[in-house]
Parts: sequence; structure tokens; C-alpha cells
Amino acid sequence: MRKKILAVVLATTMVLGLVGCGSSGKDASKSSDSGSKKTQTEEFNPDKVEDSKTIEEIRKDLGAEVKVDKDLKLGAIAKSFSNEFWRNFKNGYEQAAKTIKAAGVDVTVKVDGTTDESDEIGQQTMTDNLVNQKYNALMLSPISDSNLTSSVDNAKKAKIPTINVNDGLISAADYFVGPDAYQNGELAAEWVSKKLGDKGDVAIVVGMAKAFAARERTAGFKGWIKDNKSGLNVVAEQNADWDRQKAKELASTWIQQKPDLKAIFCNNDDMALGVVEAVQEAKADILVVGVDGIGEAYDSIRAGKLDATVDSFGYYMSQVATEVTLRVLAGQDIPRVTHTPQALIDKENVDKDAKDIIGWTDPTYVAK
Repeated sequence: MRKKILAVVLATTMVLGLVGCGSSGKDASKSSDSGSKKTQTEEFNPDKVEDSKTIEEIRKDLGAEVKVDKDLKLGAIAKSFSNEFWRNFKNGYEQAAKTIKAAGVDVTVKVDGTTDESDEIGQQTMTDNLVNQKYNALMLSPISDSNLTSSVDNAKKAKIPTINVNDGLISAADYFVGPDAYQNGELAAEWVSKKLGDKGDVAIVVGMAKAFAARERTAGFKGWIKDNKSGLNVVAEQNADWDRQKAKELASTWIQQKPDLKAIFCNNDDMALGVVEAVQEAKADILVVGVDGIGEAYDSIRAGKLDATVDSFGYYMSQVATEVTLRVLAGQDIPRVTHTPQALIDKENVDKDAKDIIGWTDPTYVAK
């Protein structure tokens, strides 16, 4: 069964890569070979892989040191840096490059992002350019589940390892690094349940329908309600495409049409902050929970506006992705899925250092 973790999260202890459990519907669909690279691409779901590991488990199994060849070129493709989460992601990649350089190894980490979160073709072009420039490995966070498929195919032909990082599932990629997105929703639902006494009408603002994370976060929220026979009642669910203004307008409509609404779960913090604006303008008593843990969300929690966020710690996630990539290039036997830290953040732990919440330690790189 899925581990009961909310109490641990609220106590701000480490929550790392908890996979597996809870929902009987989710577990029933797991494949006995789901961790294998031979898994059929159309069946691959990183949240259902049974033999995934955390970076701590990988370090324990394979050793803390990562031997790195000089002159490696790593390419990272993200979404729009107008979103703070992806700026944090970029900062994490840049910090990883500094850590590698401090170890005396000359490695290039090039990070590109699109101008907006819907530019699927632009993101594909960026990725194809890295393949053509013969980068040694690619760390990819696609906009949708399909827009980088052909780019990954091109990388495979060029024998370039591909690591799918966090968002937009690339089932053809060699590896996946990111949080258990289904658990994002579970953490949010369990927190809302406790705050509302496990009863009341709730709604979900979904990101882009094409995005794996949006689907899994929504499924996790609803799955927790079903599996725990909760009294929470989902009365509305609609896409806002990761857009703050769209989410605000959607929430404003719900507030007018559904006077008994008690909580709104949003698939990311940008949308949650838009919903907060709508709630404040309506002077409504509605809990709002987001996902991502961007700085503005933390500030809003401190100000008593946003109620909670599920932080996936993008700054550290991209550093984990870089370490996994370098371990792959060093020839280590890495599991297909590496799950990364996440935690529920509310007023109780919003001022605690992220390193302490997730128990982070920097990787150890040495020249090969």
C-alpha cells in the first residue's frame, strides 16, 4: 500500500521517492517488468515503477563518488523561464555545473527554455540542435507527452542517452528523473481532508491536458479520496493550461456557481496564486493548494493567502538529474526511474530550510 506520509511531511522530515502504495487501482496496473528499459513505451508510467530508487539509495548502492570524464557536454531543455519553477530548475543545473567545476572537471551544462509553455515546436527545435551538435547526453522536460518523441528517436540513433526530467512524459526516453506526480495529488488531498474534517465540496484546476504531471496530480488527488473513502466531494474539474489568469477566471465562476465550495487544488502554483486572487476578491472562505513550491507561493503562505503547496524542489531536482546523467555516462547501472524529493509546505514549515526538509547533501564528483 502507499505509505502514509503526511504526518511526516508536516513534521518537515525527509520525504524521498515514496513510490508504490496506496491506491488499489493504481497498484493493480503495475507491470512486473515496469522497471525494465524493455517496457512497452505506451505502458510506461514512472509513478508505477516498482524498482525505482532515490538518489540516496543510488549513492548507497553504487558509491557516493561519481567519476566524470572531462570535456563532456550535457544539454538540458526546460519550459519557459517566465515561470519561476523553471527558473529554479535552470539555477539547479547551473549549480550542478559549478559543483562539477569545483571538483576540477571541465563539463559544459547548456540549459535552454522556450519563450512560453506552449511552444512545443520551438522546444523540439532546441532539442534537435543539441543532437546535431553531438552533446553527450540530454536532460529533457517536454511541454507535452509527444512533442520531443522524434527528437529522442534522433538522439537514440546518435547513441546519445536521454533523461526525461520531471514533466511531460517521454516514454521512449532511456531514464526518468522526477517526483511521483501521483503522490503530489495525494499529499494535497490528505492535507485538505485534515483541514476540512474530511468532508466538503472541492474543485481541481488542471494544467494542460497533454501534460503527464497534470493528469497524475489530478488522478492522485481523486485517487486518495476514493481509496480512503473520504467525505471530500469533487464538484468541479477544468483545465486552465498552467495560466494564472485563466485559473483566476475559472475560480471566480466556481465561487459564484458553487457556494458550498471549501477547497481548490491546483496543478501548479501559478494557477493557485490566480485562484487566491479570486478567493480574496470574493471574500470567500476557501482553502487553496498548489504544486511546485515557487518562491511566490512561499511568500503567499507566509502572508496568510495561499494555504499550502506541494514542493517538488526543482532546484534540487535538476541537480539530481545531472548526477544521474553523469552516472549513466560513467557506465553505472542506474534504474530507469529515479524519484526525487517532495513535501507538503504550509504555515507550519514554510520557514524551514529546504535542505533540512529533504535531507539534501551535495554530490561528490571526481575527475575520471
